[in-house]
Amino acid sequence: MFNLNYFKADSSTFIIKSVNGKIRQQGKGLSFWYNSATTSIAALPLNAQEAPFIFNFQTADFQGLRIQGQISFQVKSPEKAAEVLNFNLSKNGKSYASEDPLKLSDRVVRIAQTLIQAKIQSTPLREALLLSQSLVTLVMEQLIEHPSLEALGIAILDVSIAAITPSPETLKALEAEARESLLKEADDAIYARRKFSVEQERTIKEAELETDLSVQRKRQEIEEARLENERTLLREQAEIEKERLEAKVNAEAKRKELVALSAENQRTQSEADAYAIEATMRAYRELPVENLKAMALAKMDSQQLMAMAFETLALNSGKIGELNITPDLFSQFMKKGNK
Repeated sequence: MFNLNYFKADSSTFIIKSVNGKIRQQGKGLSFWYNSATTSIAALPLNAQEAPFIFNFQTADFQGLRIQGQISFQVKSPEKAAEVLNFNLSKNGKSYASEDPLKLSDRVVRIAQTLIQAKIQSTPLREALLLSQSLVTLVMEQLIEHPSLEALGIAILDVSIAAITPSPETLKALEAEARESLLKEADDAIYARRKFSVEQERTIKEAELETDLSVQRKRQEIEEARLENERTLLREQAEIEKERLEAKVNAEAKRKELVALSAENQRTQSEADAYAIEATMRAYRELPVENLKAMALAKMDSQQLMAMAFETLALNSGKIGELNITPDLFSQFMKKGNK
C-alpha cells in the first residue's frame, strides 16, 4: 500500500542505495527500509568468483587445439562496476533487473580468450602443447593490466590451465609418433645395453689377457733373474776355482822351487859329505894301521873293547892253549874299562 519494504544484504555484498537517482547510502552488508517506488538498490557481490572456460583454437600449423581452464576474479571497485554495468535489483529486492551481472564472467572470459588465441595462433602444435605454465603467466600478467577489467573495477586473483589437448585424430597421430619414439628409445636402450655389455666383456677379456701377459712377463723376469743369478754364481765359482787353481799352481811352483832348492841343498850337502868322507878315507889310507886301531880304541867304551877282545881271542883261538875267565876277572876288567 505504501510500497514500503525491508532490505538486508549479507557481508559479502556491496549495496548502493539511490533515491531519485542520487546515492543515499552505500557499503557492505547494509539493511534498511525503502520505498520501492522511489528507491533503487544496486547489489554487487564482493566475494571471489570462478569463470571456467573451454576454448577451441587453431595453431600456427593449422592443427585443432582445445584449452580448458579457469579464471578467478573479484570486484575490487564496486563503484566502477556499478557505473559500467547494471547491478540494480528488481522491485522485489531479490533478483537482478538486467542480465549484466550474469555476463560479468563472460566479459572476463572473452578478454582471456582473445589473449590466449593470439598466443596459440602464432605457435606450432608441438610447442603449444607445452605452453601450459608460460600461458598462465602470460594471461595473468595481461589480464591484470587490461584496461577493460580496470574500468570494471575487477581484480584477477588466479589463472589456471587444466588441459591443452589436440583433436582426437592429431592426438592419435602424436600418440603413435610418441609410441614409435618410445619403442625406438627402448630399442636404442637395448642396443646400448648390449653394446655396453659387449664392451664390458671386451674390457674384461682385455683385462684378463693383460693380466696373463703381465704374469708371463713377471715369470719371464723371474726366470731371467734366476738365470742371471745362476750365471753370476757360475762366474763366481769359476773365479773361485780359477783362484784356487792359481793358488795351487803358485803353491806347486813354490813347492817345485822348494824341492829344487832342497835337492840343490841335498846335492851340495852330499857333495860336502862325500868330500869329507873322501878326505877322511884318504887320511885313513895314509895313516898306519896301528894308528887307526889306536884311534878306534880310544873312542870305544868298555863293552865295545870287551867285544873286540873276545873277537881277537876267537881269531887266535888256535894259538891259545887254555884260557880261564872268571867273573871276578871280568868285573875287574869292566871296572878298569869304565875308568
